[in-house]
Amino acid sequence: MNESPRQATQGGDTPSPMREFDALQAVISALTPLEDEARHRILESAATFLRIESHQKVGRPHGHSGTQPERTAQSPFSDDTAMSPKDFLLEKQPRTDVERIACLAYYLTHYRATPHFKTIDLSILNTEAAQPKFSNSANSSNNAVTRGYLVPTSKGQRQLSAIGERFVRALPDREAAKAAFDSVRRRSRAKRGRGGTASARDEP
Repeated sequence: MNESPRQATQGGDTPSPMREFDALQAVISALTPLEDEARHRILESAATFLRIESHQKVGRPHGHSGTQPERTAQSPFSDDTAMSPKDFLLEKQPRTDVERIACLAYYLTHYRATPHFKTIDLSILNTEAAQPKFSNSANSSNNAVTRGYLVPTSKGQRQLSAIGERFVRALPDREAAKAAFDSVRRRSRAKRGRGGTASARDEP
């Protein structure tokens, strides 16, 4: 019985060249419309999700150096930079979608050396962390900006704010996280109060 190249891989130890070619074409087709930094982030997230270890730098964002497995130089606030996103979310225990967005942003910033990101990056990491799917990730991300955990940057990207930084770092201690949130918020209000532009926010 004749077998096609794809069928030949069923139950075999070595994937056929045709299947590898098809996979490569699918990846190239999906990534071609995106910008370079987006391609890097997606490739890096995919490699991590599939538990692929490489001796080469896979999908490193521009401007970063060092080896891929360890990011201690880029993670000054993290004692264990090898912690998985799943374990990190389990440790921080966010209670709302907005808090989860902040925790994911913190992880990207300090564990993946990705201080600037888009909502899709947070969604990919959320899946990798085995968290419940966001009902509306864009809305949750926007609420995180409104809340003050994230701030907009260039090209539609966002980054973790000072409030988000301190809030997530203090978790899972809710009282310490609230105190950190209030402390930064009070200083921000004091600065803006001179211009009368300060606005009240709900407490975490």
